[in-house]
Amino acid sequence: MTKNILVIQRTAPYGSSLAREGIDYVLTSAAYDQNISLLFLGDGVFQLLGKQDSKGIQLKNQLSALEVLPLYDIENLYLTEEDLAERNLSKEQLGLSVNIISRNDVHTLIAKQDHVMGF
Repeated sequence: MTKNILVIQRTAPYGSSLAREGIDYVLTSAAYDQNISLLFLGDGVFQLLGKQDSKGIQLKNQLSALEVLPLYDIENLYLTEEDLAERNLSKEQLGLSVNIISRNDVHTLIAKQDHVMGF
């Protein structure tokens, strides 16, 4: 049975393994035909920045991992306009197309899910 699963990414792409573990969970769940959505909150929005260069810290580029999501039919990506503004970022700086919602809409998004996972 297909479930609606929301994965909340709250961490920056580098500095811990949580961001990568979240993407690994997403890809594994998608392989089992689950309906996956991703919500990037707080410093999680940094995962979406274009022009990431992680060679200096010898890690794989997080944006490259996210770019494969459409191949797994994962197209529901969200972030809040407030998180962008608080980090002085604009949607033009993002490397992927995402749905920008307000913080007030986060509760509604979560309420539509069968399961919510946080990383």
